[in-house]
Amino acid sequence: MKALIVGVGAAALIALPFATQSDYLLNFAITTLLLAYLGQSWNVLGGYGGQFSFGHALFFGTGAYATAVLQTKAGINPYLTLPVAMAAGGAVGGLVGALSFRYGLKGSYFALVTLAFAEVFRILASAAPFTGGGAGLLIPLDVRAANLQFADKSSFYYLALAMVAGSILIAWGLERSRFGARLVALRENESSASALGVPVFRVKLLAITLSGAMAALGGSFYAQYFLYLDPSIAYGAGMSVEILLAAIVGGVGTIFGPLVGAIALHGVGEAAKSVTGGAPGLNLALYGLILILIVRLMPQGLTGWVGRRG
Repeated sequence: MKALIVGVGAAALIALPFATQSDYLLNFAITTLLLAYLGQSWNVLGGYGGQFSFGHALFFGTGAYATAVLQTKAGINPYLTLPVAMAAGGAVGGLVGALSFRYGLKGSYFALVTLAFAEVFRILASAAPFTGGGAGLLIPLDVRAANLQFADKSSFYYLALAMVAGSILIAWGLERSRFGARLVALRENESSASALGVPVFRVKLLAITLSGAMAALGGSFYAQYFLYLDPSIAYGAGMSVEILLAAIVGGVGTIFGPLVGAIALHGVGEAAKSVTGGAPGLNLALYGLILILIVRLMPQGLTGWVGRRG
């Protein structure tokens, strides 16, 4: 039954651009898939490893700025900036992990450290000349496939869908690998895992490095899709919260949780706008209320709730 649901869902996602030519719907789908991918990057560290990051925009923004700066300042082809962006995101993840895990920071302390690093990077990006400062960076419009800019949104859609598929394969691999088993062991009981010989520091460091590299690729996609970036977008707390909510609402430590959570979050957001007629502030209040109810009534997320009734 589960395989059938996955198959039908995958077929629906693949067929979506053929079912609609609406730019609005395609944009909604693209941003939803991007959030699902970013949620999965958080899930690697927070869901499977139990290391809750409140500043995942740190890695997202690093990847986005790496792509934007290399294009606008050095004239490098965007395809070539992608591995550089992932390396930069992974390096920042490794730096944060080395400083945090070496001194035993975990739980709320680790969460606050990641939030603090994201804020520091936001301030630095606001002041640095090469990032455009507070005005941000505008990537020149040059619509060519060779320049990673497409005339139709369906191309961006399939690129985002491929990223989500890749992230799901990573999660699937974690659930079946020795590294993933070690991550879960640390999440459940770090002291016991250490006593059994799990190299705690190394496993955590690898997890945050992988998570950072994945999130950085999402930042690169964002920069290429919207062609604009500023410090508040790249390193803002709003982005960090949305990323972790996708995983939490969908179900942390699950393969499809971030995708389900992203669809639910964006779906609820659009529904709240429709119900309130776009009244300023009212749609956000309704959106927040619905999220509180979901988290309160479904502590294991939507996938966990469905699984208990399956």
